[in-house]
Amino acid sequence: MIPYKHEPFTDFTIEENKNDYLKALKQVEEYLGQDYPLIIGGERITTEGKLVSTNPANKEEVIGRVSKASRDLAEKAMTIADETFNTWRKVKPEFRADVLFKAAAIVRRRKHEFSALLTKEAGKPWNEADADTAEGIDFLEYYARQMLDLKEGVPVESRPGEYNRFDYIPLGVGVVISPWNFAFAIMAGTTAAALVTGNTVLLKPASTTPVIAYKFMEVLEEAGMPAGVVNYIPGSGSEIGDYLVDHPRTRFVSFTGSREVGTRIFERASKVNEGQIWLKRVIAEMGGKDTMVVDNDADLELAAQSIVKSSFGFSGQKCSACSRAVIHEDVYDQVVARIEELTKELTYGDPTDDTNFTGPVVDQAAFDKIMGYIEIGKTEGRLIAGGVGDDSKGFFIAPTVIADLDPMARIMQEEIFGPVVALAKAKTFTEAIEIANNTDYGLTGAVITNNRFHIEQAREDFHAGNLYFNRGCTGAIVGYQPFGGFNMSGTDSKAGGPDYLQLHMQGKTTSETL
Repeated sequence: MIPYKHEPFTDFTIEENKNDYLKALKQVEEYLGQDYPLIIGGERITTEGKLVSTNPANKEEVIGRVSKASRDLAEKAMTIADETFNTWRKVKPEFRADVLFKAAAIVRRRKHEFSALLTKEAGKPWNEADADTAEGIDFLEYYARQMLDLKEGVPVESRPGEYNRFDYIPLGVGVVISPWNFAFAIMAGTTAAALVTGNTVLLKPASTTPVIAYKFMEVLEEAGMPAGVVNYIPGSGSEIGDYLVDHPRTRFVSFTGSREVGTRIFERASKVNEGQIWLKRVIAEMGGKDTMVVDNDADLELAAQSIVKSSFGFSGQKCSACSRAVIHEDVYDQVVARIEELTKELTYGDPTDDTNFTGPVVDQAAFDKIMGYIEIGKTEGRLIAGGVGDDSKGFFIAPTVIADLDPMARIMQEEIFGPVVALAKAKTFTEAIEIANNTDYGLTGAVITNNRFHIEQAREDFHAGNLYFNRGCTGAIVGYQPFGGFNMSGTDSKAGGPDYLQLHMQGKTTSETL
């Protein structure tokens, strides 16, 4: 593979970088409130219906008004994507990869602008927004290189008088349904994987963060992507989401989001509709109930710091976030006391202010759901930090810690997707691993221990797609820690990994008698 090195994160303690970010925030503020059209076959289409994107830290601030696709326009986009597939699938892989390389270069030049837009539209603090943009660049670079590796197929055996080849060919039209929590990285990565492998795309970004996706469309066009390869069609799930998932010309669905929506897509996609001549493929990355385990032989300061950062970065709105910690009873009181101290030191508020560790949750529905879970948690365990929220201006919830929980308590079992961490104790390391495995999910996990035998035990028995030792459970880097989970966390696909692009292709064997 062509050497690959991930995009570095920005050091905001350097005054120049800080000033550049403040300039980028001003630049983004200058184009807030604009109207954005759909992009179908390269054509800009404005509709009456609009998705209004607002700043979750300041509900009155409109980020943009984005045209909303109707069912008729979704059908038009499907027809164009289907037609475009016939030419795009024959375009050389090198051309497709070059579109991604150029797009990565454009985003790299505008990195702070994209990050500042994430701060405004998704409520991301500076470092979280910067990491989101960096990951998007990484996906573009990594998948372009992967495609250049795969373009000759995979060697298979030939015999005297016979020449055999095994090549990958694209699938067809893909529906990409991207999330709001990594509104740039996952949106760009899932789109890039589909197009670089020769498929055409219907991109339906999250309704809360459609403007960043529009800006990415502009980048792809500037990078030389032909019209009709990616079609930008934001809209409601009930009106166009189901329609596109069910469509007989949809070849695959790439979804990132909640378990509830993901399982529904999986079920709908399994049905063969009239005129459909294939079984649809679903690539789904869903939720998590991610556990950090602290052994009695561990660096306890590292444990407390890692739990707090993994739980409250971006207000816990990551499928990889630490949602619960299981701590060995020998060190439980000590670690819990330190988690309480660290959590109470955290500042939260408007993410444009870089002194705030974390910002708002995404919208009113999220705010109400999380506050509801905090109330449940107060009845199930001991509230030791946070527990309060304020939705008067934005959707702010204090980083919240609830201790002394039964492993089967609701807030130990159900995905909250907010700044709430649940703490429980275990008598032994083996019991801690059993508790870590006792949910429906299996996305990320972490173990803090100095015991080599326990590391190997966890490597074998802790059932999570991404397991980390002696660090937090968030922050997978493309190409370094391929990301994706087990059980109800998704379809076991590994974004940013060596076998991810193959999910967007099918193998074709040709055998020639000489």
